[in-house]
Amino acid sequence: MTQVLKQSSKRTQGYLTFTLHAHLPYVVNHGTWPHGMEWLHEAAAETYLPLLRVLSNLERDGIRFQCNLNLSPILLEQLCHPVFIAEFPKYLTRKIVAAREDEAFFIQSGDGHLAEMARFWYRFFQQALDDFHDLKGNIIARFRHFNDIGLIEVITCGATHGYLPLLGTDESVRAQIRTAVNTHTRHMGRHPRGIWAPECGYRPAGFWNYPVGFADGSPAPAGFDRIGVEQALSESDIEFFFVDTHLVERGQRVPSPYELLNGAVPTDEQMIAMTHSSHRSLYQPYYVDGPYDKRYATTIFPRDPRTGIQVWSGDSGYPGDGVYLDFHKKRWPGGHRYWRVTGPRVDLGDKQPYYPKEASERVKSHASHFVHLVYEALKSGFNDPIPPILCAPFDAELFGHWWFEGGMWLEAIARTLHDYDTGIEMTSCSEYLDRYPRAGFIALPGGSWGAGGGNEVWLNPETTWTYTHIYPAEMFTREIASSDLWRSSELGARIARQLCRELLLLESSDWQFLVTTGAARDYAEARFTSHNDQFNEVKSFWKTFEDSGELALAQETRLEEIERRDSVFPDIDPGLWAAGAKEENHQRPPETTRPHIPADGLHPLERTEPVA
Repeated sequence: MTQVLKQSSKRTQGYLTFTLHAHLPYVVNHGTWPHGMEWLHEAAAETYLPLLRVLSNLERDGIRFQCNLNLSPILLEQLCHPVFIAEFPKYLTRKIVAAREDEAFFIQSGDGHLAEMARFWYRFFQQALDDFHDLKGNIIARFRHFNDIGLIEVITCGATHGYLPLLGTDESVRAQIRTAVNTHTRHMGRHPRGIWAPECGYRPAGFWNYPVGFADGSPAPAGFDRIGVEQALSESDIEFFFVDTHLVERGQRVPSPYELLNGAVPTDEQMIAMTHSSHRSLYQPYYVDGPYDKRYATTIFPRDPRTGIQVWSGDSGYPGDGVYLDFHKKRWPGGHRYWRVTGPRVDLGDKQPYYPKEASERVKSHASHFVHLVYEALKSGFNDPIPPILCAPFDAELFGHWWFEGGMWLEAIARTLHDYDTGIEMTSCSEYLDRYPRAGFIALPGGSWGAGGGNEVWLNPETTWTYTHIYPAEMFTREIASSDLWRSSELGARIARQLCRELLLLESSDWQFLVTTGAARDYAEARFTSHNDQFNEVKSFWKTFEDSGELALAQETRLEEIERRDSVFPDIDPGLWAAGAKEENHQRPPETTRPHIPADGLHPLERTEPVA
């Protein structure tokens, strides 16, 4: 890696690592507005391009940022899709025209301030359009540049954000990860060292029962011993991932990010627990224990809960401050926002006008406050032989899209830590692991960062029906992948590849999330059903091919239509779904990727008592 940023001469006593999780479900060729391509356009204009501008500013000024940025594989596939590249400038042009129309309306109405805000939106979307043209439509290449110089570390995710604890076969878990690694390597030019396990979901090794029967009325198969998520990651040479607080603390569970978004407020007891939490539990990485090859042990970083509240909570966190741009109130038909939050739970009709300069000043004070919180969390470990590290993971789309000033806030934090001797340095997880040992091994329970801390968001009475289709689809895919027939002709390989694509899209955890939260239930149910229908169509093509070695003309035409509609993962390998398939990827010597672990399982500096 080319490192252009100089190490600080200040003494580092603790570290802050941001992790931004950039992901959207596959929406290309699946609707436009209000759900569909509009999501991707909004995220690109309001989060991804502004984040690239922040990174450009920091690179120009030689300031460290070193965050972990997950660009999910399915997001990467969409950002380079010809449909997105063609449609995004049209979207930006519509926003520019709408801003001009708003300006004319406000001038005629005699509202000079809102007319100036309309000009603000004109400049904002014109800059986005100019940036996109300057990049020649290649947003990924710019992120790759910042990854190459070490300003960020781009990590991966499940291929389609499949929720690993509930997938029905070990092969499906491995295939989500291996497809992700292959996709990431194709786009970023190097193997990812870390992963965002979708929804921070984790399941240890052990006996597992199918939670539901199958859609055709047949009972679920017998339970069986499953591998742990850590083993599947280790086999793909993934060095680290992230887990929620309660998987490490095992004490009183604090509200999850999604509960905070829905208005939950921590109790006094929970706030006290977070304030006095032992720095040796949350502010250090651990090897994950389990029945797998410990020479290639995978590491976890726990999520810090107290700092998370400041960004996730729309009520008590920074985004709820009255001077910031309100997310909900928009002027139609253009959809531009002209009003500020104003106050907690203020009715939309009572929102007051937004003033960008006032908001940018508030960003600076909130950045200073966040740095203070990090300092308070880490200071008890400042004199430890191994400096503590605070891990702050967030959805990337929170910054810029949901919280318009969020990107400026990230930049302000980097500048604050650069300008003042706080003893805290920003770092990536890989950089920290290359410098310091883990704290030992930890045996984790299963769980997630979703509401309730378990699988409830993705498996509940509203979503159970989806798994009655997913599980038999996974088993059928494993069956055909385990045979050699798909390798016998290009037609067989085409059918098998599309079957695997439809399965991956069917497994996306976004569908259950959108149903459970009610954010876009109809769209999610329709999308799941369409991928299930297409899976079954391709399954019927396979059976025809199996019987005759060919397809009818109408079937081949329909296969081409499905391939065009869901043209993701061009190098997808059906062999990843074969029974017992695993790829011990450890191509690099262990000492070049992680510290060698002696026979007793501990690095010489890790002779602390392992966490039970």
